[in-house]
Amino acid sequence: MIDEFAKEYLHDDLRSIREELIGKLDGLSEHDIRRPLTYTGTNLLGLVKHLTLSESRYFGDVFGRPFAEAMPRWDDLSQRGRDMWATELESRAEIVDRYRRVVEHSDATIEALPIDAAGHVPWWPRPDVMLFNILVHMLTETSRHAGHADILREGLDGQPGADMLGRDAAFWAERRAAVEKAATEWQ
Repeated sequence: MIDEFAKEYLHDDLRSIREELIGKLDGLSEHDIRRPLTYTGTNLLGLVKHLTLSESRYFGDVFGRPFAEAMPRWDDLSQRGRDMWATELESRAEIVDRYRRVVEHSDATIEALPIDAAGHVPWWPRPDVMLFNILVHMLTETSRHAGHADILREGLDGQPGADMLGRDAAFWAERRAAVEKAATEWQ
């Protein structure tokens, strides 16, 4: 049986990982949070923008509780993928503030509905879902992108993910050397 304990447990984890993701922007320049850091153009601010759209749809439209502000449509193919990067006209503050507003809306949906509340995701193969399914999906999606953000941030300034804090530069230099040695000497 899925109960309120499961709902609160998943919601707490989602709250935590959201803050970790936003924290990856701290102390970085506008250029560093926007510039493409992978072949496909992935960047830190784009990850936040993408999750803004995702949460607004999954905790909004899916449960008949649309987010009040205009957001791109999922079915508008001309806009597909534009949520993965910030344009030159969008500020960090604008994107982060919108994410925080969407998070408030999502949290209100999560708190208002029972864990087995029915929802409908028309773009999924099994479109009839419960709030439980969407909590798991968004926790997974947010965690995936927070992991991307960990790697991007480490590549920018050497700051590892939150689970690695407390280790000094000497520790990581030694670890990296051991990994390199194992890769080089592998037979």
